[in-house]
Amino acid sequence: MDKKFFPKAPLHRSYWSAAISFTVGLFAWWLVCRLSGLPAFILPSPGLVWTRFLRALADGSLLLNAAVTLEEVLLGLLVGTVFASVVGYLLAKSRLFERILAPYLVATQAIPIVAIAPLLVIWFGPGMFSKVLICALIVFFPVLVNTVVGVRAVPKSLHNLMGSLRATRWQTLRHLELPAALPILLGGLRIGATLSVIGAVVGELVGAKGGLGFLVNVGRGQYDTALVFVAVFTLILLALLLYGLVALAERKLLAWQERLEG
Repeated sequence: MDKKFFPKAPLHRSYWSAAISFTVGLFAWWLVCRLSGLPAFILPSPGLVWTRFLRALADGSLLLNAAVTLEEVLLGLLVGTVFASVVGYLLAKSRLFERILAPYLVATQAIPIVAIAPLLVIWFGPGMFSKVLICALIVFFPVLVNTVVGVRAVPKSLHNLMGSLRATRWQTLRHLELPAALPILLGGLRIGATLSVIGAVVGELVGAKGGLGFLVNVGRGQYDTALVFVAVFTLILLALLLYGLVALAERKLLAWQERLEG
């Protein structure tokens, strides 16, 4: 569609919309706490959560556990993305390989990660490895599907052109398939970035010695609901940060598309 008929909203409008939405949500939360009369261990007020956040920040527990979760998320995202991209490329290029592996891949997705997370923690221990593995597993399928779709979306005429130029398989991958499939691949990576946070927390809730999921367990066990809120909001912030970083990378890597369209 022509951009002049559908102009992008100015950036400052997006910031104002987000600020207004956040303020309205905060006020609604405060109003529910005020009118419901629920005790703080069931529904803490925004003020109590903010005070608990400052206390967790001051004693270092929040930053320490957030760093643990972030490390698990980044490693799991890296491992899951690399493995899914390789397997997805093989599936896209070989129908035989797809017929052999597809039933197993679909079957693994039919099992909720919450169901197998306790097994992985039992088998590999409560350390970082089991959390990274859970993150990689939850990231794997969306990145895999987008890799297959992206590689297969490359027009056959372009493959024929590369063949007429006697390009090697590596040259075809580097100069044709990867650039053409990159928009779809990055779309899968956006999904994977947010899902990886979920994977890390699921593993930490099952069994861990640190991390934001560990903080949730501590707060729940001590009826420190404000600490649970602090951990949850920190997780949301991590997910938004990762999503934003992928979106920024997408904007940089796909700048050539905008130049072509312009």
